[in-house]
Amino acid sequence: MRFSAYLILLCVNATWTFPPEAHAQTYPNRPLRFVIPFPPGGGADNLARILAHKVAEDLGQQIVIDNRGGAAGNIAAEVAARANPDGYTLLQGNVAHTISRTLYHKLNYDLVRDFAPVTRLASVPFMLLVNPSLPAHSIKELIALARSKPGELDYASSGNGGPSHMAMELFKSAANMNIRHIPYKGAGPAAADLIGGRVQMMFFTLPAAVPHIRSGKLKALAIASAHRVPQAREVPTFDESGVRGFEATTWFGVLVPSGTPRSVINQLHKAFASALAAPDVRARLVGQGFQVLGSTPEEFGSFISAEIAKWAGVIKASGITIN
Repeated sequence: MRFSAYLILLCVNATWTFPPEAHAQTYPNRPLRFVIPFPPGGGADNLARILAHKVAEDLGQQIVIDNRGGAAGNIAAEVAARANPDGYTLLQGNVAHTISRTLYHKLNYDLVRDFAPVTRLASVPFMLLVNPSLPAHSIKELIALARSKPGELDYASSGNGGPSHMAMELFKSAANMNIRHIPYKGAGPAAADLIGGRVQMMFFTLPAAVPHIRSGKLKALAIASAHRVPQAREVPTFDESGVRGFEATTWFGVLVPSGTPRSVINQLHKAFASALAAPDVRARLVGQGFQVLGSTPEEFGSFISAEIAKWAGVIKASGITIN
């Protein structure tokens, strides 16, 4: 009899409705995945690994780097967009995603609809390098030369529709120049032809530009950031060179699938903000050419919208298409 009464009591207890928080488990309770749209070893991958190590310490869980390079970042974005909105999958968003929104007519994700912003991380400014044989020693001289020879000067890019291509198209529009685009399959072959004099100019990210400047193989005319940088203090900004307000950077941030709880977004934001503020992290990132940023989720969302509009204007004005 006592045993039967005990079973009845157990069954009754099993039907009680507990408050949701009684069953909730503290986030995070398992490793997170950080999807990176680039292969291992590059600047974006280094940025992710430096921050992931620090954020993992804060959250108390491992962050696994998942490199999904290719298709201008769209492969990684598609993978992350399909993930559960539970805070365990993060995407390293970047400038290419805001370009792709207009450039590609068919994508299997929507940057605005399918993702929620967490924070901006860092940016790397572009620097305009030219072959030393080009008779232009400043942006003003380059613009004058290009206008005197419409359609005769060539510029290289690391690929059609990529950030370096878009940066030059933005410059062309701002300076009212007519120069020809020569796309390459990667920055390496493009740089080789620029050094060889087969093309005259190209936008490089700061870390990639500095070795070429130091070796004397290429000449820097301006950096597309708001301020000069410690790595090349002698190089003026475009604004100082007469192209007012011109900025072009490749930037990085953290996105999560739409529907991720706001409490989780806030926790992730706090962890990344703490990592970006850590002196050792900032020193490592600055040493690699990054400009450390940070932002609220709302600020990052507004920035993404502005970037989409900015590059949409460039793409439409230039008539760039991707098959």
